[in-house]
This record gives sequence, structure tokens and C-alpha cells, in this order.
Amino acid sequence: MELQQMRYVLAVAETGSFTRGAERCLVVQSALSHQIARLERELGARLFDRTSRRVRLTPAGEAFLPAARQALEAAERARAEVAAATGEIRGRLAIGAIPTVAAVDLPRALDGFHRAHPRVRISLRSGGSGELAERVRQGTLDVAFLGLPTSTRPNGVRTHELARGELVAVVEPAHPLAGEDDVDLERLSRETFVDFPEGSGGRAQSDEAFAAAGLVREVAFEVSEADLMIRLVRQGLGAGMLPAAFVPEVPGLRVLPIRDAPARIEYLVWSRFHPSPPAAAFLAALEIPDGT
Repeated sequence: MELQQMRYVLAVAETGSFTRGAERCLVVQSALSHQIARLERELGARLFDRTSRRVRLTPAGEAFLPAARQALEAAERARAEVAAATGEIRGRLAIGAIPTVAAVDLPRALDGFHRAHPRVRISLRSGGSGELAERVRQGTLDVAFLGLPTSTRPNGVRTHELARGELVAVVEPAHPLAGEDDVDLERLSRETFVDFPEGSGGRAQSDEAFAAAGLVREVAFEVSEADLMIRLVRQGLGAGMLPAAFVPEVPGLRVLPIRDAPARIEYLVWSRFHPSPPAAAFLAALEIPDGT
């Protein structure tokens, strides 16, 4: 069993196609198919069901994939550790971030890190705090930027508190509230809302505050991205609530301080285990002790 065969299986599984999998791996399809067939003979089981319309994993393929991914990550980690021992930082750095991260200028931080460590392959995934924290626990992300209510703390990962702040209300300039200096939750509860999906960390900050005040509100539009929330608010379809530190990046909306505002904490989280050399270097670049 070879690492390259595992890479081919992973590429086909993730793209759902032998053709696209071969394109991702920069090989001809016949070579990829031949290597996967060799691996299936060695394992004594088919990893994929192939039809004219689609390719999908068999139960054996589903069982093989997590172990193959771990083996590839271990090989990548081994190469990175050897390089670090010779004074070179290389390998993979997989980062997760909520859409409203504000405690760190992430594009600037990534640019500076890339310039300092050009041999590191950086990837970035946006998502909700719960999903990103779970990916850090599973090892598919090295670090993640989260935003959570003050009542919640990430579990199963190392954490560093980056910042605390309050949410503010945002409405379009013609909204009846736009002329107010501030607002409270009771008045906001009469508005239709655009917010993050129910159960997400971003949504929990607002839901907990309204529930604590004994208030019920209508969330008509549930979105995963801050950009879409902002566009819907600009169209006058509802009010929104966003971190105060984030809204200076958002022109064209009226920002209202909330007198009984919900609060949130931004965290950077990483694995409880020894961080990879690229992850340790990224933590050092942000002046965060990695605890090793």
C-alpha cells in the first residue's frame, strides 16, 4: 500500500469523479484508475461503486477513507518535523475562521506568515464556531478563529482568548430605527431579523440575550455568511446583529449601539496535542504561546 494510492482514493472521494480526481493529482485518468484497482486487489475489497453517472464510496471505502487521511497527514507531519529540525518550516497549515473574525486582521496575518514561510501551504476554511472547533479536534484543521457567547467555552482544544466585545444592531439607512442614537432588545424584538443559522455560535449570542430578557423575535432569514446578511439588511428585509469590532468594515448601514447588548468572546483554538511546525510558527507569529 502506497501513500500515492491513498492520495488518489482521497481525490476521487472528494471530487466524486475519477476524471476530476486525476486532474487534481496531475496524472492521467488511466494511471489513477490502475493504481486504485491495484489497491483494491491488495485490500480484497472494492472502494468505489462506479456507474455511468456517478462514483461513490462503498462501505469498505467509507471505512478506508478516515485511516487513509490520517496516514497522509502523518506522513506530511513527519516531513514537516524533519524540515523543522534542519531549521526550515514547511508543510501544511489549515486554518478555520468564522465570517466575522475581527480580533485579528486575518488577510494581513496570512500575508505576513506566507512571506516569512513560503514553503508552507496555507489553506483557509470559513464556517461556524462549532464546526470549526470539531475540525480542530479531528485534526483536519490546525487552528481556528471562533466567536462564542460569554457562557460558552471551546472543549477538547487549547484556547487563547483574543478579544471580548458586544454586538450592535445594523439596519438600512431608511429604516425607522436609523434615526435613533441607540436601541434595546425589547425594541429590537419587534423587528424581523436576518441572522446566522439556529444552533451556530454566532446565532447563540443573540438568542441567549433575547431569551434572558424574556423576549421572542422572528428570524426570517438564516444565512451562513456575514456578506449575505449585510446584503439582505441593505435591502431592508430585516435587521441584523453583528460584532461592534466588525461593523467598521461594513459601509452603507446604520449602526446602533444596544443598551443591553449581547457579548461574545473571540478565541483562537488549536489541538491539545503537540502542534505541527507550521501551526507552532503561526501561533508564534501571532505572539501566542503554544504551551509546548
